[in-house]
Amino acid sequence: PRGPAPRYAPHTTCKHKLQGAPFHTPDQVRNGEAKNLTGFIEIQCHIVFDIKLDLTRKARFVAGGHLTETPACMTYSSVVSRDSVRLAFLIAALNDLDVSATDVGNAYLNAPCREKVWYESGLEWGPEGVGNVMVIEKALYGLKSSGAAWRAMFSDSIINQLGFVSTIVDPDVYRRKSTYKDANGTSVDYYELLLVYVDDVLVISKEPNEVMKKIGNSFRLKDGWNEPTSYLGAETFQHTRPNGKTCWALGSGKYVKNLIEQVKEMLSEDGLALKSPPASQNGKDKLGPLHTDYKPELDTSPLLDEDLHSRYQQIIGGLRWAVELGRVDINVDVAIMSQYLAAPREGHLEAAYDIIRYLSVRPDRRLLMSPKRIPYTEAITKSFNTTADWKEFYGEMEEEDPHGMPTPLGEAVKITTYLDANHANNVVTRRSHTGILIFVNNALIVQYSKKQNTVESATFGAEMVAMRTARDLTVALRIKLKMFGVPIDGPADFFCDNESVVKNTSIPTSVLAKKHNAVNYHIIRESVAAGIMRVAKIPTKENMSDALTKILPHSQRNYLLGKILYWPSEIKGRKELGLDERKQHSK
Repeated sequence: PRGPAPRYAPHTTCKHKLQGAPFHTPDQVRNGEAKNLTGFIEIQCHIVFDIKLDLTRKARFVAGGHLTETPACMTYSSVVSRDSVRLAFLIAALNDLDVSATDVGNAYLNAPCREKVWYESGLEWGPEGVGNVMVIEKALYGLKSSGAAWRAMFSDSIINQLGFVSTIVDPDVYRRKSTYKDANGTSVDYYELLLVYVDDVLVISKEPNEVMKKIGNSFRLKDGWNEPTSYLGAETFQHTRPNGKTCWALGSGKYVKNLIEQVKEMLSEDGLALKSPPASQNGKDKLGPLHTDYKPELDTSPLLDEDLHSRYQQIIGGLRWAVELGRVDINVDVAIMSQYLAAPREGHLEAAYDIIRYLSVRPDRRLLMSPKRIPYTEAITKSFNTTADWKEFYGEMEEEDPHGMPTPLGEAVKITTYLDANHANNVVTRRSHTGILIFVNNALIVQYSKKQNTVESATFGAEMVAMRTARDLTVALRIKLKMFGVPIDGPADFFCDNESVVKNTSIPTSVLAKKHNAVNYHIIRESVAAGIMRVAKIPTKENMSDALTKILPHSQRNYLLGKILYWPSEIKGRKELGLDERKQHSK
């Protein structure tokens, strides 16, 4: 056991630090005779046994937090966002920084318990420890407030002991100004970053070992620290670029393969198996996840029973996490099928199986966090209206910097946003579907595929709503980069395939004909006037975000997304990587 054994459990086999309440029996506490335990709530505890994905066994003593009322103290515990993790790996490659990861052991038990709870000890404390009043002093797993207690304690340690400060915009990303000597012996200032997801820690620094050592002095680290091979379920790989420097790639192969095996086991229980992928059907490409003409809203097959309903939710939940890990090629399919979680039908379950079947052929695709910029040809550069004078319409507009923004340090980045909308995609509700891809340099940071909240009467309105959403996501990303201390080079470049929307948002004198789009119209134009963004038109067949708005034939889907998702062999030996190879940047 860690720490001294409790008073009433001299032969304890329990690893958790609990304390026996002296001089009182459980019945006395229940009857209110223990004045020093007034206000304490009795709970039950139990041991959870589990087999992890790597087949290692795990047992954990947990509290029955479901037996307690929600405490008055804070119970919410934030975690680092997925786009912040992608940015961290990009920043590491951009500024030639090292990356190190670690896992804090028994994290919650380092923090004090915020709730007044006790339980009657059982055999887990040994024969002589049975029947005692055990007051929980540490943030035991299972209690509602334990996550928040651990986060508050660890955050306090990061700030007060390590000297980092929270970036605020993502409270679980911390930065610290530091200095290193370059090859010429010149001192160079930069920001170290520290990311936390509960007990998983990622450090981006020239000297990450020094940070990890200090964390290890205060907390037990499970297996020390090292360059990450995975983080938050995503596999991490290093790729050597043509200039000899490295950048990071994020993969989901292990997770996807495990998901496929789980679905195969479900089907085998029913005496079924995944269908083999046909090359074509009715003369149409059927290599993609779903039929190009599939409309789940028109499905009239029987509703699933309770067991199959649960299975559908489990499969879609697994697919959604695969999308989070970077499988952007199934993003629109999963977004569409997620709309039927409440009342799925047999046809919807078959469609979910089709997505799994697609993944079984392509289980391992990777995102490259490349720091290389997207070079524009002269024709692309001229397509932006850089001479427009917006002062007459919006006055002196400029981008507002966030409060507490640090001085930018390191290499500057360029933001590129692709957006599209499939007008009236749902033939029942006639709602449109938005697709957005946001890159920082050559790294995909934000992906968005979702039905719109309003019904638009024309394609223009759907595209304007999509641009407003893209504008909001891009502004949030710019604020995040600024709070991370990353310099941003100029406005974000927006690529849209609707000429009317491009004209309305890039030509000051362009008049809005549809008044119900006025709010989106003006907020986008104000952002252009403030230098936050600029807009240009590209052909639909070259607009990558089109693959996130509708079910496309596999050949077109692969053409649009083939420069974002890479096969493992491409990561290892590709001569050059990046969106600059796309036709719209070479015409």
